[in-house]
Amino acid sequence: MLDRRAFVATGLGIMGSLALAGCGGGGGTSTGSSPSNDAKGKVYYLNFKPEQDAQWQELAEAYTEETGVPVTVKTAASGEYETTLKAEMAKSKAPTLFQVNGPVGLASWKDYCYDLDDADILKTLTSDSFALKGDDGKVKSVAYVIETYGLIYNKELLSKAGYEQKDITNFASLKAAVEDITSRKDELGFSAFTSCGMDSSSDWRFKTHLANLPIYYEYKADGISTTDAIKGTYLPQYRQIWELYINNSTCEPGVISTKTADDATAEFITGKACFYQNGTWEYANIAEIGDDNLGMLPIYIGAEGEDAQGLCTGSENYWCVNNKASEDDIKATLDFINWCVTSDAGTKAMCGAAGAMPSGADGMGFVIPFEGNLESENKLNQIADEYVADGKTPVDWCFSTMPSEEWKNGVGSALTTFASDQSDANWDAVKTAFVDGWATEAAATK
Repeated sequence: MLDRRAFVATGLGIMGSLALAGCGGGGGTSTGSSPSNDAKGKVYYLNFKPEQDAQWQELAEAYTEETGVPVTVKTAASGEYETTLKAEMAKSKAPTLFQVNGPVGLASWKDYCYDLDDADILKTLTSDSFALKGDDGKVKSVAYVIETYGLIYNKELLSKAGYEQKDITNFASLKAAVEDITSRKDELGFSAFTSCGMDSSSDWRFKTHLANLPIYYEYKADGISTTDAIKGTYLPQYRQIWELYINNSTCEPGVISTKTADDATAEFITGKACFYQNGTWEYANIAEIGDDNLGMLPIYIGAEGEDAQGLCTGSENYWCVNNKASEDDIKATLDFINWCVTSDAGTKAMCGAAGAMPSGADGMGFVIPFEGNLESENKLNQIADEYVADGKTPVDWCFSTMPSEEWKNGVGSALTTFASDQSDANWDAVKTAFVDGWATEAAATK
């Protein structure tokens, strides 16, 4: 599993010792060789991240202007990447660059993945743990961004309610603070949590990211890193954190199917809710409340030892080069991704925040697992590194081992039904989707 400890240990986090200019700073010599201007190939990138579409479009144009190599970027809609990838791969002009979300995704697309062992991009990779290997032992994909999520909170609102971060160290103390806020929400003027939207723009926060916690603790207890038969040991803890969310938010539990990611973001930045489960990628959308006002807590579910727990850190963004593409297109694609993580323009665009794009627009704000990573201006990334520096243990992104999108959808549907009627019978349906659904989907992928 990828974790921020390995990343910070290499000196690439905010606490690291690389003497690099800030992301918005001046120029310098590229750490990578420039692509050949007489390259014959072209690049077609199927991008996973809708929130970075504008930046990838601009970066593609900048690369073409510099090298003459045509780069096309198509961005899949939120929650539709796998469907879009299948459709695009069936075309005669298929993507030359695509991504998988981890070991399960790689298993599905391994026959399309070019061997990267000799690729230049691996020369500046900070750890082998950021590369995924196939059954033949060869590197098939490489992570291009390390991200973190947890309970983002508004410090001003938390203080108004009479609490500080130090008061919340486990599920019991989180529950006490949250339910106190709910009991006084009319007086305080805000709710505890933003809405738990279960439409396709938002449900991944709960059927994937929140579901990661019971999986992580089960794997940890059993000493494993993947399984074809999840036991659901920590589903009682999953239930209690889900109930805490839906019963202490800005909306009634029965209407969460109509709520969206935009709703939750708007509720947070307008001060209607104190807590917002999301990640470092959301920084640009919530930065207007001010860096001094942003905090982030671990997602506590009531597991033993969680007081030593940090934030959830890892990646589900692994680049793969299509081995079915022409030799020229493969070379062009390898040159492009290496340029993205080694050149001044590429690293500034990927790592930078305000004004980091060639046009002066905001950059992607990524933490990248390469030597060219720049100090992050993203406050949430800085908070993540502080947890590591304080000795907290990051929670691995075990959701990359979830057997399929169908499994996630089954869990999400059951969670939505349970929200409307929080009965034991409806929670049994969540357990069935989680445990039986896992076994079914894992078997189907074999």
